[in-house]
Parts: sequence; C-alpha cells; structure tokens
Amino acid sequence: MSCVAAYLFRMRAKRPASTAASSDVTSSSSRAAWPAASSSTVACTARGPTASSTRRHASCKQRAAELKDEKMYSQGHERPEGDFCPICTLPIPLPMSYHSSFNACCMKRICKGCDLAARKRGMKDCLFCRTPSPDNDVDKLAMIRARVEKKDPAAIKLLGDLYYHGSLGLQKNMRRAMELWTEAAELGSIEALYHLGDAHFFGGEGVEVNKEKGADFYTKAAMQGHVQSRHNLGCYEGEKGNGDRAVRHLLISAKVGDKISLETVKRAFMEGLATKEQYAEALKGYQDAKEEMKSHDRDKAREVKKILARMES
Repeated sequence: MSCVAAYLFRMRAKRPASTAASSDVTSSSSRAAWPAASSSTVACTARGPTASSTRRHASCKQRAAELKDEKMYSQGHERPEGDFCPICTLPIPLPMSYHSSFNACCMKRICKGCDLAARKRGMKDCLFCRTPSPDNDVDKLAMIRARVEKKDPAAIKLLGDLYYHGSLGLQKNMRRAMELWTEAAELGSIEALYHLGDAHFFGGEGVEVNKEKGADFYTKAAMQGHVQSRHNLGCYEGEKGNGDRAVRHLLISAKVGDKISLETVKRAFMEGLATKEQYAEALKGYQDAKEEMKSHDRDKAREVKKILARMES
C-alpha cells in the first residue's frame, strides 16, 4: 500500500530527535479557542507583543494543541453503528466491502454470513426490510433517489459515490459528488467525511490536493470510529516525520481489527520506529477484535467464497 511505504520511508528519513512527549504537541499554527478571553488576556493584547505576553500566547496555543490531541486520541476507539451487521449484530470484518453486501432499499450492510444463511433458507429479498431486490439499474437508481429525497444521509452519500464512479447510468461528475458528500456529511454520514478526506488528500477532477484539509476530514471521521480514516491519519503523520503520533493512530485502528494497520505497526517496530510493547498491544487488540467478529455462518461464507474462487481460476 503506497501510504504504508511512504510512512516507513519518511518516518525513517525525518524522524525527529525530540522526545515522545514533545512530539505530541502540534505546531504553533493551531488556532483552538482556549483559554476563554479574560481581562488579563485582553490587556496583554492591548499592550503589544512584550516578552511576557508572547510567552503567555505561546503557552495558550500549546495547551490548546494538547487539548485537541487529547480529544482526537481519546475518541473513536469503537466502531460506528454502521459497521455492525443488523442481523447478527456482530461487527463486520474489514474491509467491509469484501465481507458484506450493501442494500440500497434500506441502506443497510449485511454480513456475508447472514446472507449465506438466508439464501440456504430460500430467502432472496433484503434480509432487513424484506424489499425485493431490483433487477435493473433504472429501478436501483430510483430506489436510491427516493431515499435521497427523504434526506437519508447514507443514500445521499451513495448517490455521490455513483456520480464519482459514473455508475447506474449516471455521467461521472466529481463536482456533483463533492456536493452530495458535503450534504451527507452535514447530515451525519461518517463515510461521507472519509470520502471528502480522500478527495482533498489525493485530489481529483476539479479538486486540488490539500492534505491538511483532507486530514481535517479524516480526523472528524476517525473521532467517530471510522477505521480507514484513522489509518490514513497515521500514514499522514508518518509522512511528516511524526513517528510517535503516527503509531498512536495506527494502534487505534489495529485494535479494532484493521490488519493493514497492524502490519504497519509491525514494520515500524522492525525499523525501530515503534516499541516492542506497542506492537504487542496492537497484536493483542487485533486478535481480540478478530475473535469478536467470528461466527459459524461467516466461516462457512468464507469457505464458499474460496471454493468459488478456485472454480473461477
């Protein structure tokens, strides 16, 4: 994965000589609103940039950065509701697109285990809402648009995806995709925040690369439990040479079941960029998360998928 390679290379090339404690403080460009304005602060500003006022201002910005970090690293340790199968109520293994199917009728993601179990019983309609699956693109798109009109954030985000890829007969339109993702994010879609992060971080048709802005969207999504956003933040901090901050992000994503994050922490450990204790913590957390996602039906679904893959090859 390109971000992993960049992470390892740049962390090694730009590893700061400062301690882990100091690396947790973001740059002085942070503009968090802390502390609240007081008479002493106002007076300090009025007198001009004296040595005392400059030190106080720097201290305020440092403390604001610390508080921002505390909030960023303390939230998002649990996966969001949309990552759980509504039938068996278990978290869906990652990557979810490989281990589940998405139903446009109700905007629910069903794990492959529950899907296989239902098919064995002869059920072909949506397992959650029992709506028959449309058999053509026109009906599928109409179903999605009906939910978009009701301001369903998941449907708005999905319509944005369709414009981005040019699917279901729609003409590819990046600008329209961005508009829809923005609307979906404002209505509460975590996935939309992630897509906006990707769009700004990597750029695209009509969207300039702005990694800082992309990282801001990743941060908002990661603090709500979005695993890939958390992983990408770790890669980004690694690219900037902030090894300690990178590992802190990757530990969180590894411990909720992201194998790529675990492998990245392992590589960092082998390169001397993460401690043995950090790798052990990531490995145990990953194993616990993987165990939590197991079920008999999911094991059967994996076996069927392997058989089908062998037959196709």
